[in-house]
Amino acid sequence: MDQQERIVSKAHELFMRYGIRSVSMDEIASNLGISKKTIYQFFTDKDALVEAVVNMELSGSEDDCIKYIENSENPVHEFFMALDMIRDMLRLMNPMLIYDMQKYHPSAFQKLNCYQNEFVYNQIESNLSRGVAEELYRADINVPILARFRLVSVFALFNPDMFPTGKHTLDDIIREITMNFLYGIVTPKGQKLLNKYNQQREKQIQHDEKGK
Repeated sequence: MDQQERIVSKAHELFMRYGIRSVSMDEIASNLGISKKTIYQFFTDKDALVEAVVNMELSGSEDDCIKYIENSENPVHEFFMALDMIRDMLRLMNPMLIYDMQKYHPSAFQKLNCYQNEFVYNQIESNLSRGVAEELYRADINVPILARFRLVSVFALFNPDMFPTGKHTLDDIIREITMNFLYGIVTPKGQKLLNKYNQQREKQIQHDEKGK
């Protein structure tokens, strides 16, 4: 890993843990054991570093999405694999990170928006279309509208005004949103799979909690 990659990797780690606003360039340099001047050799300012971190995160997220789609058993199972991926991410992520990005680093936030509105939307739309074709989702659903609704509802959980920090965990919120979304669109055939995967996931969560 070269120096620039080390800087991006450490900044990513610190931003995920503490949020963006609360982490200074001095703190990033100190954690790396380098001078702040060295960071500025690669990044003109914090905005540029935040954008580099976002690019790295989105690239990794896109690869993960493609993997879980390829490894899923069916469209319903794909939702549960996505839930697990989001759950793992939320464990490492400060809930203020998205808010900080939107308020203080609009260019980086625009990159995130483009990723959501293009890549993520297309994956959701594809899932819904395949679910209808496989008779797991109702044939009468409006795929484009529900794909957009799903996209908006997922990313709304990072809005501190809508879901104040501390009242509910982000994992509880995304699970509640997802389960109600799925129960609203599945056929009886799809509901059997939904119940099966939900029971499996609950057992796994209980097992994980006992292991802590």
